[in-house]
Amino acid sequence: MENYNVVIIGGGPAGVSAALYLARANLRVAIVENGPGALARAHKIDNFYGAAVSGPRLYAEGLEQARNLGVDIIQDEVLAVEYFDSFVLTLKEQAKPLPAPVLILATGTKNVTLNLPGLVEYEGKGISYCAVCDGFFFRKKKLAVLGHGSFALHEAEYLRHIAAQVTVLTNGQDDSAARAAGFATIATPVTAVTGAGKLEAVHFADGSELEVNGLFIALGTADSTDIARKLGAQLEGRFIKVDADGATNIPGLFAAGDCIGGLKQVAKAVHDGARAGLAAIKFLRQQ
Repeated sequence: MENYNVVIIGGGPAGVSAALYLARANLRVAIVENGPGALARAHKIDNFYGAAVSGPRLYAEGLEQARNLGVDIIQDEVLAVEYFDSFVLTLKEQAKPLPAPVLILATGTKNVTLNLPGLVEYEGKGISYCAVCDGFFFRKKKLAVLGHGSFALHEAEYLRHIAAQVTVLTNGQDDSAARAAGFATIATPVTAVTGAGKLEAVHFADGSELEVNGLFIALGTADSTDIARKLGAQLEGRFIKVDADGATNIPGLFAAGDCIGGLKQVAKAVHDGARAGLAAIKFLRQQ
């Protein structure tokens, strides 16, 4: 796989805007994208300068514009990002990891929600959203991972080497992939989590329950906030904290678009991406 100066996760307005500035600065850039996200639900966008198009069309045309400037578009799902001397991405469909000296997070915010009684109450008291961050605290304990996609299986695999037991809860979805990976599974929908001061059990729609010491939530795909949290970037609530240039507290890590909060509009995302792209150029030239 080619060596890139910058990898951008997310191919929406923020990610493409950053890529355009980076490519025009003669840098090697890749966008890793996994579909249009929020833009897919936009029937028509007519409040953005010079455009009156559907969300999916704007998304496709943005990627094509970046591609025409030499940006590589990698259609794949990011399962994890680690930081050594540079950022290293693990992708679902690529055997080799993807390294990058600079990383820009621009996937938006996750729309997968779970209205589960007890969920908020036990956050930080047995419920976690990051296996890398919190798995250490559950050594040799009984754990469960809630989710059914590749992201959930990646989290479960990490915990497998730490915990005494890991059960994958697919919440009514197909559990065949988890079973094929060698995990105990429960496909019955989850109805609640309970405990006395800390998480002790997960309850299911059929009246059964599973005793656990920890529950890791891994719904959908990993978004920018998930990745930032694992890398140790500062957050403000569910958003990534950035400075006036779109930089996080981690050198070389930038964020743009919905994942940093504020107005959820294409115009704002494009501005965020341009700002992060220009800041990334400056960062690289100072190295």
